[in-house]
Amino acid sequence: MKRVLLHIAFWVVYFVQDIALRFLWDTTRLPHLSINDRLLLAFQNGSILLVSKILFTYSTLYIILPKLSKGNKERIKAILYLTITVIAALLLYRALVTFIIYPFVYDWTLNAPTYLDPLGFLVALMDIGFASGVAIVIKQIRTQIANKENEKNLIKEKLEAELKFLRNQINPHFLFNTLNNIYSLSLENSVATSETIMKLSKLLRFMLYETKKISIDIGDEVQMLEDYLELEKIRYSDRFTLIFIKEIDNDTVQISPLLLLPFVENAFKHGASESRFESSIHIKLRLQKNLLFFDIENSKEEKEEKEDTELVEKIGLSNVKRQLELMYSDYDLQVRNELNIFKINLKINLNSHAKI
Repeated sequence: MKRVLLHIAFWVVYFVQDIALRFLWDTTRLPHLSINDRLLLAFQNGSILLVSKILFTYSTLYIILPKLSKGNKERIKAILYLTITVIAALLLYRALVTFIIYPFVYDWTLNAPTYLDPLGFLVALMDIGFASGVAIVIKQIRTQIANKENEKNLIKEKLEAELKFLRNQINPHFLFNTLNNIYSLSLENSVATSETIMKLSKLLRFMLYETKKISIDIGDEVQMLEDYLELEKIRYSDRFTLIFIKEIDNDTVQISPLLLLPFVENAFKHGASESRFESSIHIKLRLQKNLLFFDIENSKEEKEEKEDTELVEKIGLSNVKRQLELMYSDYDLQVRNELNIFKINLKINLNSHAKI
């Protein structure tokens, strides 16, 4: 319905300006007539000729132009159709002028040109060409805008799907080991069994539901990290030392969900799980005026050092690195692999959150 109304609006606007031009033209040719008479003549004249313009315009828009965007055979057909349509429109236009407008509208008050008058065909071509040309230009502009909007939506859907995929990659080893720990606690009739199940349930609920949101309160993200750390404490028992320092000036500041968890997972994966001796993990999270500083370091066995960029890919941080690229325009991620310690320093301006 909206599309039909837009088409009607176009032809109404065109018709009004066409009547105005014909009225001015008749003012010089028929100065003895009153304004009302000249307006009536212009209206009748424009109404009759509008038929040929509408037929030509819609034939071009919906038959010829679509063929031009296809293969060579269709383009040849389109050119042939266009030639035939132009000739037919000009012949119809001249027939309306010669056999209807001059004898019946003007009642032979003006000298009628012959049907095949070259100047008449030139005027017809300009008149039809102007109407159809404006319509075609508007159509092409609207098509380009629609194509860009569709492209934008496709990119948005692709990025949203990619982001959802990245967020939904739950570490299966963590889940498997946690369930094993719960099983061991249940065999021992430990009072920590129910609490552990509750923490795992909260963590899984967070991963299933909160990750569907574009952003969440940083307080919720921190709570999720604390639940994760509690589960890892059960897993590793006394094999590691954990320090988690939080300095947050506003718990309701928005952050992309599950953004920080992969760094913590990595600290356990390449620290405590690979260490034969007691290990340590130090985490410091500071939020000040929407600037987030997240520093995490873990002890590790002495190994050959790698380049930071290679290391990011090897330890699985490419996932979170891609999330940062998608969600924030202002961030800085530093990865350092030292002799006994692996460090990550992340700084994010949470105000630079991207709109996907």
